[in-house]
Amino acid sequence: MTEDPRRLVYVEDDAEMIELVRLILGRRGFEVIGAEGGWEGLETMRREKPDLVLLDLMMPDLDGWEVFQQMKADENLKNIPVIVITAKAQTIDRVLGLHIAKVDDYISKPFSPPELIASVERVLAKKEAS
Repeated sequence: MTEDPRRLVYVEDDAEMIELVRLILGRRGFEVIGAEGGWEGLETMRREKPDLVLLDLMMPDLDGWEVFQQMKADENLKNIPVIVITAKAQTIDRVLGLHIAKVDDYISKPFSPPELIASVERVLAKKEAS
């Protein structure tokens, strides 16, 4: 019997980035479901019940911080770990994300495939251990 692949939702307004992440993580046995924008991301999370959410911050319809706040206010979404993947690479943005908002990890674009894989595996291992 094979284990179901771990399911991730990637909320990102750039379809090419979704495909890139799907390719990188798909090779490691992850199922990556893309959602192009904040509202679609929230709907997809509610429908798919992912093990992890990858979240862009800068999106036109609903930015990543608003998506994150809505997740934390939703009983069904609040315990899903979140990795922010963003072009906002300033130190202050990272500090806000990791220490104020308390996302599970923060990756700046551009990132390397090993960096993404390590982050996803680390966050999921932490979730599974708790």
